[in-house]
Amino acid sequence: MTDASALPRVLVTGSAGFIGYHLSRLLLERGHAVHGFDGMTSYYDVALKTRRNQMLHQNPGFSFTEGMLEDAGTVMATAEAFRPDVIVHLAAQAGVRYSLENPRAYIESNVIGTFNVMEAARELGVRHLMMASTSSVYGANEDMPFAETDKADTQLTIYAATKKANESMGHSYAHLWGLPVTMFRFFTVYGPWGRPDMALFKFCDAILEGRPLDIYNRGEMYRDFTYVDDLVTGIADLMHAIPERPADGAVPEGDSLSPVAPFRVVNIGNSQKVKLLDFVEAIEEATGREAIRNYMEMQKGDVTATWADTSLLQTLTGAIPATDYREGVRRFVAWFRDYYGK
Repeated sequence: MTDASALPRVLVTGSAGFIGYHLSRLLLERGHAVHGFDGMTSYYDVALKTRRNQMLHQNPGFSFTEGMLEDAGTVMATAEAFRPDVIVHLAAQAGVRYSLENPRAYIESNVIGTFNVMEAARELGVRHLMMASTSSVYGANEDMPFAETDKADTQLTIYAATKKANESMGHSYAHLWGLPVTMFRFFTVYGPWGRPDMALFKFCDAILEGRPLDIYNRGEMYRDFTYVDDLVTGIADLMHAIPERPADGAVPEGDSLSPVAPFRVVNIGNSQKVKLLDFVEAIEEATGREAIRNYMEMQKGDVTATWADTSLLQTLTGAIPATDYREGVRRFVAWFRDYYGK
């Protein structure tokens, strides 16, 4: 049996969120003490967040603070009380499209809030600060699959811009304070307990209700759909791949490690691009219903394709996400029908 006292204590921000819930559950299953931090905001159904939080509380290794990232005092007090070895910062104002309507929320949560988390990590001298970024930072890049060493200076939304800012902030803290920082870029995460504002959730609901699906760019879009269990396994495994500043400044080929800081960026994706219409067909198959398709033009700030090069993740952890999107969709639909009784 694993000695829980020897495992890193982990503070997870956004623990009641989609990814934060799944990561916290996995860490608890592995024997870690986990402290969650979440604002329980109303960006989407709070009942969903509350239920996730309730399930995490069934494990005695879990504790929780409700608070906002923008409240520096609460963030610091929570970290000081729990004394984590590792902080996994997942909390953020999410949603690419919502950033067109309310950009200020992204600055306050994703920039100011992340600064507060980094300050807490610096003050406590944690072993490893791990923070969520996004494939959206690749922006207008067209060469695929996207590699961490590619230039990423053409973000198309405020959401993506705030995440790129987080990467730059993280690098500066790693350089100035010797704080080991890993940023992970997520690629279209989906699965049970997902967010209602994401495509799979909306498509599944519309198909089961007999409503039309809004399909942008007439379906000529490709995404690297990443099943949530694969994603959080990658995060948990990367916890032990703590970046170290190379003494001679030499970085191995293909590694995004900084030559001047203990800092690294890692893609976590399924390394397979799937056409949106094929994804819709997988939902139709899983639900046994045919979709009513409302084809639309490309939406402002969106990109036609994302596709991850995950060779660095494989090098660091020995594994890469591998759940086929059809199987992942079946699991989501089964959860959705059970949870909502449809």
